[in-house]
Amino acid sequence: MSAGAGRRPRRFDANLVVIGAGSAGLVSASVAAAARAKVVLIEAGRMGGDCLNTGCVPSKALLRSARIAAQMRRAADFGVVAGPVTVDFAGVMARVASVIERIAPHDSVERYTKLGVECLSGAATLLSPWEVGVGSRVISTRAIVLATGASPALPPLAGLDAADPLTAANLWSLRELPRRLLVLGGGPQGCEFAQAFRQLGSEVTLVEMQSQLLAQEDAEVGAALAARFTREGISVLTGWQALAVGQPGELRIGRDGASRVAGFDRILVATGRSPRTTGLGLERVGVGLNPDGTVQVNEFLQTTRPNIYACGDVAGPYQLTHAAAHQAWYCATNALFGALRRSRIDYAVLPRVVFTDPEVARVGLNETQARERGIRCETTRYGFDDLDRAIAEGTAEGFIKVLTPPGSDRILGATIVGPHAGELIAEFALAMRHGLGLRKVLGTIHSYPTLAEANRFTALAWQRTRLPATLLGIAGHFHRWRRG
Repeated sequence: MSAGAGRRPRRFDANLVVIGAGSAGLVSASVAAAARAKVVLIEAGRMGGDCLNTGCVPSKALLRSARIAAQMRRAADFGVVAGPVTVDFAGVMARVASVIERIAPHDSVERYTKLGVECLSGAATLLSPWEVGVGSRVISTRAIVLATGASPALPPLAGLDAADPLTAANLWSLRELPRRLLVLGGGPQGCEFAQAFRQLGSEVTLVEMQSQLLAQEDAEVGAALAARFTREGISVLTGWQALAVGQPGELRIGRDGASRVAGFDRILVATGRSPRTTGLGLERVGVGLNPDGTVQVNEFLQTTRPNIYACGDVAGPYQLTHAAAHQAWYCATNALFGALRRSRIDYAVLPRVVFTDPEVARVGLNETQARERGIRCETTRYGFDDLDRAIAEGTAEGFIKVLTPPGSDRILGATIVGPHAGELIAEFALAMRHGLGLRKVLGTIHSYPTLAEANRFTALAWQRTRLPATLLGIAGHFHRWRRG
């Protein structure tokens, strides 16, 4: 029997109920179980959520196949003779499914049950701030974590529904490679899919209404990626707005009063995601939403109901799996131990990666953000065209850019466009997190020949511009004197 929105039970069945078994929910549940709390995890769909089933895992498996196809076409550049490259797209998608299957046990009911989590399957509804209904069962709990994620959002574009659009959620059922694919959206997801399908053999058109790809990055980052895409045969249309899907296989787009038609056999929409809040009963218990549909949370990740927390895509502001996991730790610990001590969420050092080729990675500020916030900084650059390992591997493309305060080696932010940028950014994230400046990076031995040397050479470039001319002059005189 429900206690109602204003009546708190005297006893509770659980310390914590987590709704959603994606990255955020799984981490929240595992942290709570590790703390010996009674935790119930409820998932309406598949364990692992979007990341395992339709997001990070399948997309990276798809990208791997695409990269291999692209590398095989370059075999002659490395003195290797190979025949024409043929892509078995059904085989590619079968491998994607096998990768999901192999990783699924990491997120399975069996694993979390062994960790001490009670796992339930079904749609959860908030009956009161302290009660959650799932099927015929009502669970009373001291605290609740909302971790329901988000779903692909389709823009209000005339004729789009009739075109049977693909999204990150449903494209995994494809078994035939589209001959002409139109990708709507030039953010991280749109760029990754556009390049992958082009490398697999599709004719790809990428339409982005902003003036550049990856609009949250510096303009030169978007330009570098657009140049690479163009060389690979992708038609990159930035600054064009989708107007309507007209005749079958035709998207009308417009810019500055002009219009044109982009043709396609399939259209893939990658224009954003909508938080999953429908049917949870948030209105019933007084949990508020932001204008963008995310759940309102404070710096402790509490909603407008203090014992109800939210993390991951449903809360925002970052739609990143590792950001969701980061938030989840705060949610679980604050929900369980907040009466004793609460922790404020810290986003200061949050790396992000776009898994294109070359990869794009950033942590901290970029030049655009620093300029908008009035933060004075100096920029140090290093190009991969100078790096021995990148030259040897035929990946000598891109750059590292590090921001520091004037006269200081403290790292405000780092942007990397280049091979394995997602791996290289970790050193800068570590340095920022623990207050280590570029001098410490420079003073660390990096194995030769490795891509990681690029980080050290960036620090060296910073150091070289700061060697005092007077001291260098004195050193020159000293060495001439020593020569006699």
